[in-house]
Amino acid sequence: MTDRLDRALTLGAALLLVAFGFFPVANWIPGGHEAPWYGPVAADLLTGLSISIGAGVVLAIASRHFGWLWREGALTPLGGRIGHDWSRTVAVVAAAAFIAYLIVAREVFDGRPLLIDEIIQVFQGRTLAAGHLWLPAAPHQEFFSSLHLVEQDGRVYGQFPVGGPAMLALGTLAGAEWLVGPVSAAIAVIAFGGLIRRVEPRPLVALAALLLFALAPFMVFMSGSHMNHVTALACLTVGMLGLVRSALGDTARFGDGLLAGLGFGLAATIRPVDAAAFALPAGIWLLWRAVTLRRLAPLIGAGIGVALPVVVLAWANLQTTGAPFRFGYSVLWGQAHNLGFHITPWGAAHTPARGLELLSLYFLRLQTYLFESAAPSLIPAVAALWFTKRLAPFDRYLLMASGLLAVLYFAYWHDGFYLGPRFLFPLLPVLAVWSARFLPALAMALGTGVVTRAAAFATIVAVGLGLATSLPLRTRQYREGMISLRWDPDRAAEGAGVRNALVFVRESWGAELVTRMWALGISRPDADAIYRAADPCRLELGLSALERGEMRGGAARNALLPLLADSARLMNAESITGDPSLRLTPGVEYAPACIAKLEANRAGFTLYPPLLLARKFGNVYARDLGGRDTLLLAQYPDRPLYLLKPASTRVGEPPRFVPLSRDSLLLAARSGR
Repeated sequence: MTDRLDRALTLGAALLLVAFGFFPVANWIPGGHEAPWYGPVAADLLTGLSISIGAGVVLAIASRHFGWLWREGALTPLGGRIGHDWSRTVAVVAAAAFIAYLIVAREVFDGRPLLIDEIIQVFQGRTLAAGHLWLPAAPHQEFFSSLHLVEQDGRVYGQFPVGGPAMLALGTLAGAEWLVGPVSAAIAVIAFGGLIRRVEPRPLVALAALLLFALAPFMVFMSGSHMNHVTALACLTVGMLGLVRSALGDTARFGDGLLAGLGFGLAATIRPVDAAAFALPAGIWLLWRAVTLRRLAPLIGAGIGVALPVVVLAWANLQTTGAPFRFGYSVLWGQAHNLGFHITPWGAAHTPARGLELLSLYFLRLQTYLFESAAPSLIPAVAALWFTKRLAPFDRYLLMASGLLAVLYFAYWHDGFYLGPRFLFPLLPVLAVWSARFLPALAMALGTGVVTRAAAFATIVAVGLGLATSLPLRTRQYREGMISLRWDPDRAAEGAGVRNALVFVRESWGAELVTRMWALGISRPDADAIYRAADPCRLELGLSALERGEMRGGAARNALLPLLADSARLMNAESITGDPSLRLTPGVEYAPACIAKLEANRAGFTLYPPLLLARKFGNVYARDLGGRDTLLLAQYPDRPLYLLKPASTRVGEPPRFVPLSRDSLLLAARSGR
């Protein structure tokens, strides 16, 4: 029975990786998500695979004539030394990986949060570091609103669970928020090193798994960011280490169970879905051992360990959202944000077909982002699973937990893509383990003849080609991306002598329209749906009328709903607007006010959310909302005024501080300009 279950697990996992990782399932389902890049990427990977296999075959044949190319058992002494001093090996690998993470954080990402998720979580972290769970809303909060910021009953806080920002708060207190990712990743490496040697008896295979886990480009790049996937993975690996010690140790210790529970519980405060995928199978395993072997202590310890962080999470939610298990994103986006098949916050339906499309995209992306090798990254894991017929207990756990994670994200509507398929980041342990077992599994099934030798040499060639070609390209892509978000407003303000000023930030016309809808009490989902469907000029004129009439909430939403009919006629006009999200209606003569907005848009705009983190020299950064700016002039009567906007429309052009005249602003507002 166990053998059949093991075979079902290995074959099922291998077939899942093949189906979603090698075939463009997303492109075969009409509508919804697609992978238009599949053809070129697949061609590149096939070319790299062909070169690697060809070189591998040549070297394998040559090794039969040149003994120095392949010596049976040459690495056995190294394995013995590694196995004897495993702790030192883990320390060396963790230290080397930590240095790599630091370099990426500083040299590739400039030590700055770049994605909106990172920015808002750093904002939350700073709020926590100041001793608050939320901040009081400003009298005119629309000037300071942002995507992912919740504004509820006079409170302002980020939408994310408290655990991730709490980790960043430690970085805030240390004066180095950018260190949180590298430190957390190093902890994950140490924990993984502690557990892999307990579940993998072959020292060289354990070392290979440790190296793949620690130095996979997906791991290295993500660990240099501010994303909460890194802190969550650190907690998950700590939880798995405690689980291994609890379930596979000679004694049933309360402390090991407590460690497992704390790891999974802390992960739940950061990324609840990821924690559920790994904690539920762990709990079932410990419960089974408690019932069959009378080992209650680890189960009790794990229960207490999980409960402690979750209680803190529930308390934090109660203080912010008003309910212990209601998260900020549910307040902001409603039930549409939750797992399941329903209408999404963007208005489209998430169906099982859309879920399959997303899984397809995730695993297809893993082929390149996981190892950045010249050949498909999933081949080693697939082959190892295919040739393996029996599993150790931890292997069963890891495959089941990883499968559950895939199922949960199958039921989630958002395409989580940043630095790779980030929702699959917790699969790094299972992929590292099975990739490391590739060559031993092949040797056990086919012997150490030409095929196994060719596979070994091909693997080395594929990795070498990736290091020489793909990895430098990816590094340059990340280093040169998101240029406008790397700009340091505090340093620029210091250079321009801007202190204790009120600085209006010139955003795009589209961002202004969305913000004005928020200010009228229109929910985030409704505002997004209206913006995507409405002609921007008709929306501009409609908002102006609503603002003059002081209509808000549901009445304002209902007044704008007829604009949804514009959707069928809108066309992409990025060449005119400078903004891909701002679509226009062809053949329509726009009002002068709209023409002025378009001209301002073409002249250049900047992004407001990064300014939420500007905290030096006493400056107040607020959105430029045209005539509504006079509301802040009255609130800040004695501050010098500036407009922050790019000097030109050139890509990457940094914003500059342009002095403003208070009298000119008041005159423009009175004249309706």
